[in-house]
Amino acid sequence: MTALIENLKPGDELEPVTLAPVSRLDLIKYAGASGDFNPIHTIDEEAEKAGLPGIIAHGMWTMGNLAKLFTPYYGEGFIQDYAIRFRGMVFLNDVISLHAVLDEEDGDELKFSVKAVNQDEKDVIKGEVVFNKRMIV
Repeated sequence: MTALIENLKPGDELEPVTLAPVSRLDLIKYAGASGDFNPIHTIDEEAEKAGLPGIIAHGMWTMGNLAKLFTPYYGEGFIQDYAIRFRGMVFLNDVISLHAVLDEEDGDELKFSVKAVNQDEKDVIKGEVVFNKRMIV
């Protein structure tokens, strides 16, 4: 059972989320949903022509997945702000783990450090999420 967000204290970590290995189908579906059809995300030869060792995941695919950390808490509030920096590329078959630690609480705003790391524990994204525990009705 997930703890209520209101019970978290600075230093507490949300339950980490580990994604299934990145598949070509994941990236093809994301290309269709996002409209980002850059072939470096879906076609090996095009990625290699661009100097990459193989196709890479869309950065926004990885960023969007970070929101899964907060899914259990959407009944208690919402993501108010989201800022990240890309730190590394995500390749086919990478296993990405998502992490969030509560840094501070300021009234209804909870500020979390977030990151996504690959199977080698290398950061691929780092940033901050502000979760607002005020419900909008």
